Amino acid sequence: MNLLFLSLGVLLYEYAARTGVVPPARTDLLFPTLALQHLGTFAAVAFVLGLAAATFSSADSVLTTLTTSFSVDVLRLGERSDLDEAARTRVRRRIHAAFAAALLLVILAFRAWSSESVISIVLRIAGYTYGPLLGLFALGILTRLRVRDRLVPVACVLAPVLCWVLEQKSPDWFGGYTMGFELLLVNAGITVALLLVLRRSRHVGEA
Repeated sequence: MNLLFLSLGVLLYEYAARTGVVPPARTDLLFPTLALQHLGTFAAVAFVLGLAAATFSSADSVLTTLTTSFSVDVLRLGERSDLDEAARTRVRRRIHAAFAAALLLVILAFRAWSSESVISIVLRIAGYTYGPLLGLFALGILTRLRVRDRLVPVACVLAPVLCWVLEQKSPDWFGGYTMGFELLLVNAGITVALLLVLRRSRHVGEA
């Protein structure tokens, strides 16, 4: 799938070069620009329908997940005896509407203030948010070390902070080198290193 998307991107840029179309500054606008303005009515209709189907499907899944997680894990609606089923349904609908409004505001904020492509922003944010998760997963799968559970959140917060400092200072510290998407692996490595410092003195099974 990745190979197909990469190939599609190469073909779009090649088509733009051969037809004299100037690619937009934001790379994620190339496809809609070509589909809506240069590839004819059929391509424009197919693009709009495909985009709508993918967007609504993804948004519906995200909103359902956020609503369920907030209702169950934060508000604990299922455990509240003071609310009947009708009241729980009303609360869930209000939460769903609130998350929908929040999602709309996030989209509008991206459009208003971001000059980068959306995928670049998502990957950059993932470098900070998924790094600690990747580090925890790797440590749990590849080793049998036990860490101090109460200090794990400290490591998972400190690692992204150190990564942010590293990203800001990398041109000065590494001769002009700028950290990119590899920040995800660096973040995971720092998380693992911090967790190793916080590990317990005994392995699982030795207690």
